[in-house]
Amino acid sequence: MVSRIVTVVLLCLLAITHAQLWWGAGSMDRVAELRTQINELQASNDAARKENERLTSEVNDLREGKETVQEKARSELGMVKPNEIYVQILRP
Repeated sequence: MVSRIVTVVLLCLLAITHAQLWWGAGSMDRVAELRTQINELQASNDAARKENERLTSEVNDLREGKETVQEKARSELGMVKPNEIYVQILRP
């Protein structure tokens, strides 16, 4: 009689554990969903890291040399040096 009770209790514990594995808070579907979110966030972080490195490089270039400042002034502000002619070609 005691062995039957132990068996039933163990089977109930096994069923509860199995149910948690499939439908509980730490279920396999939830783990797969969280892994997908982690991968998306890592890709987003990598893109942000690359953009930060590019901006840091640009800031360092602006601090160190006049060439970058001149390039920015020419491209963004349309500035020219004395005795230069600015020509802009528009393509349809």
